[in-house]
Amino acid sequence: MLSAESAAVIRATLPAVGAALDEITTRFYGSMFRDRPELLDGMFNRGNQASGAQRRALAGSIAGFATALLDDPDTRPDTLLDRIAHKHASVGVTDDQYTIVHKYLFGAIAEVLGDAVTPEVAAAWDEVYWLMAGALIGREARLYQDAGVEPGKVWRQWTVVERRVETPDVVSFLLRPADGRPAPRTRAGQYVSVRVRMADGVHQLRQYSLSSEPGGDLRRITVKRVAGTAGTPDGEVSGLLHEQVREGDELALSAPFGDVFLDDPADATAPVTLISAGIGGTPMTGILAHLQVLGSARPVLVLHADRSPADHALRADTRRLVERLPNARAVFWYERPGTKEPDAREGLMNLDGIEVPVDSAVFLCGPLPFMREVRAQLLRAGVPAKSIRYEVFGPDLWLPGPGA
Repeated sequence: MLSAESAAVIRATLPAVGAALDEITTRFYGSMFRDRPELLDGMFNRGNQASGAQRRALAGSIAGFATALLDDPDTRPDTLLDRIAHKHASVGVTDDQYTIVHKYLFGAIAEVLGDAVTPEVAAAWDEVYWLMAGALIGREARLYQDAGVEPGKVWRQWTVVERRVETPDVVSFLLRPADGRPAPRTRAGQYVSVRVRMADGVHQLRQYSLSSEPGGDLRRITVKRVAGTAGTPDGEVSGLLHEQVREGDELALSAPFGDVFLDDPADATAPVTLISAGIGGTPMTGILAHLQVLGSARPVLVLHADRSPADHALRADTRRLVERLPNARAVFWYERPGTKEPDAREGLMNLDGIEVPVDSAVFLCGPLPFMREVRAQLLRAGVPAKSIRYEVFGPDLWLPGPGA
């Protein structure tokens, strides 16, 4: 994969490049959006730009890919690449945009590192970039083909047939294809991008997990209103959906994507463990609904943490689905329990006393600190790292290695 000559240069320069990646990506986005403002219209989320999340995610993916190539030059980090490819496909990234990114990214590298970027250094990092870009282009082409859409043309109009308030800051929307054609094939646990036009005319998008059974012609997304913190703005897309979208309105949804999903044949017997916190319970509800429709007899353990029962979106749906599965059990943790809830505990999630089958397929979703802590508990309990799959809402700032 990576040539020996380039590997030596990357190994020698990775510390300097890694230390400068935040400044490099800041300059990269600044210059690219200055020259190509159309990329902010329906491609890049302004909230992620304002918070720095997108910048940090890009820096992490570059450093992670380069490090993986050095650790094993003959292979590629497939988990990292698959995750990025699904995110890219969900917003309609096309091959030509990799050339645009290359131009501005390498311009930023030259600006920040100056004379340290010799022709040999530039050539080595160019090789890394195109190894990564080429792998992503190939993966994204296959994803578009599997989804039955042309590259980049992922959008389709859906009609809101029901709006349901779940909690004070969470709303669900049940949707049907506006054109009357069948809904696309979806895997339980995947997400769609939603693209909306803001008051200033600019399109913004956000990914939302499908919280309903993936079959049939109806789909449901469950949206939490995002409140800004530490000087970052409120979520534009979630705010618009909460304030303006009603039954009968139309929304532009992408084809479904996401590398964290459950394909469950009727004869599957391995245990499934679903662990979530807050709005991270949405893909878990979709997985439960899928298992229920299949009549699955797999052992299913559902673990969820929230602030209180009143804040627990889709709580009734989760309980109903668990009751319909013959070998399912749920345990909830609430920081403020309030009234007595069956199988509910007070405080933060703690897996002491919870027997998670070590041969279980584990799905994990929630805030990053929560996922880090619970993943560590699972590893200490003997669950193999390869069995733990996680979903991150927004740019992926947490990319642990196989044994991390």
